[in-house]
Amino acid sequence: MKSDIHPQYHAVVFRDLASDKSFLTKSTATSKKTIEWEDGNTYPLIEVEISSESHPFYTGKQRIMDSAGRVERFNARFKGFGKK
Repeated sequence: MKSDIHPQYHAVVFRDLASDKSFLTKSTATSKKTIEWEDGNTYPLIEVEISSESHPFYTGKQRIMDSAGRVERFNARFKGFGKK
């Protein structure tokens, strides 16, 4: 590997603003905000709008769309379109 061309990979805390959950991971992201973690060390803090803690797909609160009903409504609405 070439030296001095890769971003620095370090421990970072991500905080989900929607659920107020935080998790420690490694990233190349940086921040001026810091937080003291459970282990007593201080890490950069990255605040995100949504993560797996609050995303509807991962929490099981996802709404299922009625695609069959939508297709039927479309076909009923445009069944005579283009006929002379």
